[in-house]
Amino acid sequence: MKCILLFVLCGSVSVNAAATGGPREGNVILIHPDGSSLAAWNAFRIASVGPDGFTNWDRLPGVALYRSHFSDGLSPTSHGGATVHAWGVKVPADSYGTDGGKPLVARSGKALPILAEALADGRAAGYVQSGHLAEPGTGVFLASHPTRRDFPGIAAKIVTSGADVMLAGGEIYLLPKGVRGRHGEDGVREDGRDLIVEARAAGYAVVFSKEELRAAMNDRAVKKLLGVFAARATYNEGSEEKLVAEKLPAYRPEAPTAAEMTEAALAVLSRTGRRFALVIEEEGTDDFANAQNASALFEAFRRADQAIGVARAFLERSPETLLFTAADSDASGLQVIGRGVQASADEVPPPVPAQTKLGNPIDGVAGQGTAAFLSGPDRTGRRFWFGVTFSSPYDMVGGVVVRADGLNRERLPVNFDNTDVYTMMWETLFGRELPAR
Repeated sequence: MKCILLFVLCGSVSVNAAATGGPREGNVILIHPDGSSLAAWNAFRIASVGPDGFTNWDRLPGVALYRSHFSDGLSPTSHGGATVHAWGVKVPADSYGTDGGKPLVARSGKALPILAEALADGRAAGYVQSGHLAEPGTGVFLASHPTRRDFPGIAAKIVTSGADVMLAGGEIYLLPKGVRGRHGEDGVREDGRDLIVEARAAGYAVVFSKEELRAAMNDRAVKKLLGVFAARATYNEGSEEKLVAEKLPAYRPEAPTAAEMTEAALAVLSRTGRRFALVIEEEGTDDFANAQNASALFEAFRRADQAIGVARAFLERSPETLLFTAADSDASGLQVIGRGVQASADEVPPPVPAQTKLGNPIDGVAGQGTAAFLSGPDRTGRRFWFGVTFSSPYDMVGGVVVRADGLNRERLPVNFDNTDVYTMMWETLFGRELPAR
C-alpha cells in the first residue's frame, strides 16, 4: 500500500515499473482481512464511524487495485490466493504452497515461501491468525502441503518451522488423540505427537489466554512465542440465527483479539534484534461473510481495523517498516441497501426486507428480515438505516483494494497483481529488486 500515484498506468504493471528508485530494506507487516472488498470496508465505515468518517484502513495513504486470477481460472480460493501471496507465482486455485500438488519454486528462485526464506536468511518471522493455526492465509507463508484439509499435518510443519511468533487457535491439531487440551477438547492427532511439548522443548513460551499473552509480551526474556487460544478458531462461525440458537457469541471472550495478538507479536519480534516479517490474518471477515452474518462480520472488521491501528502505531515508532493490507477475494459480494434517515433518537428501527427482488437475503442486526442497522453520524449528524445483502455464499472476484504506508510505499503499483504481495514483501525484506519476470 502506498501513497496515491498521480498518473495512470495501463495494462499489466509490475512493482518495479511503478518504482521511482530501488527498494530500501526494512521490516514488513502484511495484514490480510480475508475476503474484504471495498464494498465491505465501505459498509464497516458506515456502521462504525459513519459515511464521512475514517477508519484505520482509510488512513493508510497508499491505494492500489488488486487483481486476483490464478493459473487455471478466475474464481479465488483462500489456499490458492495465499500461495500466490507467499510464493509470488501463479498457481492453480487448489494449491497449499504447491503448484497444484507439485513442488513449487518461488519468484526468488528458492523452493521456500517468503517467511521461510526470511528465516533461512537470518530474519525473524511471525504470524497472527484469528482462525486455527493451519488456516492458509498465514499457514502457507511457512508450510507446503498436498491438501489444505490435513490440519494436523500442516500444523506440524508450521510449529516446527522455526518462526519466532505463532499466535492462533487450533489446539486440537497440536495434541494426540485422547489428550485433553486447555480449551476443553481432545486432540485429533493420530501420530502421537504433542506439538505443544515439542514447542516448549524448542525454547518457545507457550500461552493459552489473553492474560498469559500479555504477560509474555511484557517479559523481555521471551524471544520465541507460541499462542494457542482456542480448540479450533477464536470465533464461532455461523449465521446470526445459528449462533443465537446455539447460544454462542461471535467471538470467544477468553481469546485475545487480532489487535492484541498483533501488539504482542510486534513486541516479541522487535526484541529479537533482527529485521522481521509479520503476517496477520483476521479470518472472521471471510467466514462470517460466507455465513451471511452481517452483525458478526462488522465485529470481524472492527477487529481487523484495530489490528491495522496497532500496526500504524508501531510504524510511527519504527518508520523502517512497510505496512500493507490486502485480501485475495471478495467474500460473498456484500452490498449496503439504505433504508432512510433516522427521524429521532427514540425512533423504532424499521425492519429490512427479508430478501431482494432476486431472492438474495437481506440482513438486519439480528439476521435476515430483522431491524435495520443504524449508521454512525455523517458530518451533519444525520444517521441512516440500512440493511446488508450478499450475492452468493462464495469467495468471488471483486473490488479488492490494497492499502499501504511506510517504507517503500511509493513502489506500490496502481494495478496490483496478486503476485505483487510477494514482490513488495521480498524487496523490502532484502532491500533489492527481484529479477525481471
